[in-house]
Amino acid sequence: MFQTEVQEIDIYNKPAKKATLSGQTSILIEDVAEVVAANNVAKKVLKMKLMDINQDGEHKKSYLVSVTDIIKTIQKSYPDYTVNNVGEMDTLVQHKVAQSPDKPWLKWLRVAFVALVLFIGSATAIMSFHTDGQMPKIFETYYRLFYGTEVKNPLIISIPYSIGVAIGIIVFYNHFMGKKVTDDPTPIEVEMELYENDVTETVVEVLNQRKKQKQEAENGSS
Repeated sequence: MFQTEVQEIDIYNKPAKKATLSGQTSILIEDVAEVVAANNVAKKVLKMKLMDINQDGEHKKSYLVSVTDIIKTIQKSYPDYTVNNVGEMDTLVQHKVAQSPDKPWLKWLRVAFVALVLFIGSATAIMSFHTDGQMPKIFETYYRLFYGTEVKNPLIISIPYSIGVAIGIIVFYNHFMGKKVTDDPTPIEVEMELYENDVTETVVEVLNQRKKQKQEAENGSS
């Protein structure tokens, strides 16, 4: 008796949650997913086209690529292969119209404006907090308790406190002079990542609803 081994030919597909393209006329599989397969198969799969991009002059346009779109595209050329999804179910593709780069002086002007706004806003927030918390009076009370005399704005307490606030800000934001103190993500990076995830999920849901409505309208008309 002879035993025959049947070996499945697999293609592993790992779509990303979000992809950003610029100046392209179509979306390829390599733009939205990683593919693991036999070397010659993977190269062909990565170059397969999923959809065209409308060149209507919009600065930014969003497209939704479902994992089913990727699987259907692959199976048209490789019907005998098993396509396995190991990534996201939906990929948000944002296409930006290619634009000429900004002039260096304009870029630095924007950076200076943002830095000025952040500096004024942070200083206002800290001073407002100290005013509401009556920090000057607390410092005066500490000085009276330790030294037994009344002094307005005791610098021996105010200066170390100000230095401590600066060190605390540096440690909290994990940045100093444009460099990270540690390799951990900063609170701003964490919040921006959470914000980006929320925006991506919301846009994906909206595009899914539009896609379903379009399919229902097409089915109703047929």
